[in-house]
Amino acid sequence: MSDPIKHECGVALLRLRKPLQYYIDTYGSPAYAAKKMYLLMQKQHNRGQDGVGVANIKMDMPPGTRYISRYRTTNQQPIEDIFGKISKKYNKAQKEGKEKFFNAQWMKNNYAFTGEVWMGHLRYGTHGKNNIESCHPFLRQNNWRSRNLVMAGNFNMTNVDELFEKLVTLGQHPKEVVDTVTVMEKIGHFLDEANQAIFDQYRGKKTNQEITEIIENEIDLRRVLEKSCRDFDGGYTMTGMVGYGAAFVARDPNGIRPAYFYADDDVVAVASEKPAIKTTFECNYEDIQEILPGHALIIEKDGSYRQEPYIEQREKKSCSFERIYFSRGTDPDIYNERRKLGELLIPSVLKAVNSDLKNTVFSYIPNTAETSFLGLLRGIDNYLINQRKDIILDQKPSADSLEELLSFRPRVEKLVLKDAKLRTFITDDAHRDDLVAHVYDTTFEVINKKTDTLVVIDDSIVRGTTLEKSILTLLDRLEPKKVVIVSSAPQIRFPDCYGIDMSKMREFVAFRAVLALLEEHNKQYLLDEVYEKCLAASGDKNQPNYVKELYAPFTYDEVSAKITDIVRPKGMKAELEVVYQTVDNLHKACPNHLGDWYFTGDYPTPGGNRVVNKAFINYMKGVEVRAY
Repeated sequence: MSDPIKHECGVALLRLRKPLQYYIDTYGSPAYAAKKMYLLMQKQHNRGQDGVGVANIKMDMPPGTRYISRYRTTNQQPIEDIFGKISKKYNKAQKEGKEKFFNAQWMKNNYAFTGEVWMGHLRYGTHGKNNIESCHPFLRQNNWRSRNLVMAGNFNMTNVDELFEKLVTLGQHPKEVVDTVTVMEKIGHFLDEANQAIFDQYRGKKTNQEITEIIENEIDLRRVLEKSCRDFDGGYTMTGMVGYGAAFVARDPNGIRPAYFYADDDVVAVASEKPAIKTTFECNYEDIQEILPGHALIIEKDGSYRQEPYIEQREKKSCSFERIYFSRGTDPDIYNERRKLGELLIPSVLKAVNSDLKNTVFSYIPNTAETSFLGLLRGIDNYLINQRKDIILDQKPSADSLEELLSFRPRVEKLVLKDAKLRTFITDDAHRDDLVAHVYDTTFEVINKKTDTLVVIDDSIVRGTTLEKSILTLLDRLEPKKVVIVSSAPQIRFPDCYGIDMSKMREFVAFRAVLALLEEHNKQYLLDEVYEKCLAASGDKNQPNYVKELYAPFTYDEVSAKITDIVRPKGMKAELEVVYQTVDNLHKACPNHLGDWYFTGDYPTPGGNRVVNKAFINYMKGVEVRAY
């Protein structure tokens, strides 16, 4: 993605299903779990580099000993920072304890991060301050082991204010109006209730110490989640650990945010992406399961696990941006989907180059668009095979022309490279655009000037500013006849509210294109009409997406053509055309991930419509804040 945006988060959960001594005896080190946890997180570093947190619970520790440990950091290279500290503890234990280093109970009694239950989180700060207090996991502490709650998640809620008020109604006094704290306190409240109900049931019949053990064996975490999450509106994968060693992973009813798990006799492991699990445990992909929408994976104190529904499951609307851009392309399903996205663009690309492949050079904007680029080339190869077959059958060419026909290959060059070391903060605002133009570099003298058409594929175009300020200027210096920018994603028209940093209408180049079209066609009155409808619907929980009405008068191609005008730099000499993927083709490429609200405005939860309408109100008022 040439337009940088922050996005998503990553979660990791690891539960050892056997006593720690087993792993020491089997794998020769008490650090087995720490090493696996490091890999689970390192292989998801693409999901968050603003901050990292790790928490660990030791099971069956005697009273008076610490059994919950947590590190969080916002330092550079945060994964290495945290696991470097954990590694120092193991190194110290090995040096000081010598043979005791291989005694599980001694390790647990004397050193942190030696427990059986691990949780990790990688954070991208889509909004708010990037400080250590914003880093997961969050900890809700209590002297009762079964009331301690550690939580981390990949989520955004659209109704934080409403959830906050419900906490106040329950008698709580939350310290912040943010979704992370609100979610944890809501679940914590019903965890407390479940504890109290079991305690009251056995009060006077058993000693308090006996009741503590009963609570830990009888508490129903599925029921806790059912009560806690019934009024959540958002996309979420929430991981939780309870102080006595149970754990859970809850996924939203539309399956917006991803979650996968793997289990064998030794471990239960959860991650936001399958390749992290595959690499860490060297398992088969078919052994990695998806946590179903509206379901929770619950791991009990004894290590048993089950996946069961805790909230009514709705139509699956998994985030398609995961497939287009965010997740690691080493997942075979994602790899094939991205390649298919490129292949499905062939008719539009051929039209844009007038089928003149002899004078066309193909390239991509590094690096995440490479897979869709490979799909584009495969589509071109298939097109050429069919063309050759038709020519040979119909025209029966001579030996010389046949050799020329069979030897033709599409021209491929690496035209755009990013200079990762170049920074733009060293100049004033008036001259920053000049430096921005040099963040990317290009390869000279590989095209025929005034003759060739350059086709450059990107995985998505959000704002269009990088195209306008940098990439197109560079490509024009090569003096091509025409430049065709191809997006493997459809036009991004609407804000996200489920975890991606796209919340302001004015930032979308597609929205700016529609504003220009409204002005050109004397339809600016629609802005006021839609604004009045959005204002009138404020407070309505089930309002429609009125912003769709602004796009309705114009065809998809009209919007693309206007985007072409907007991103075209002043003084660009070459012809320019911006080609977008269609929504229909997106669904063909990613049939199991139909969350397309960025492109269609069809939000999977009622809160999505409230957010887009509020985002438009903010635009009309000139208010520069997020809409949720």
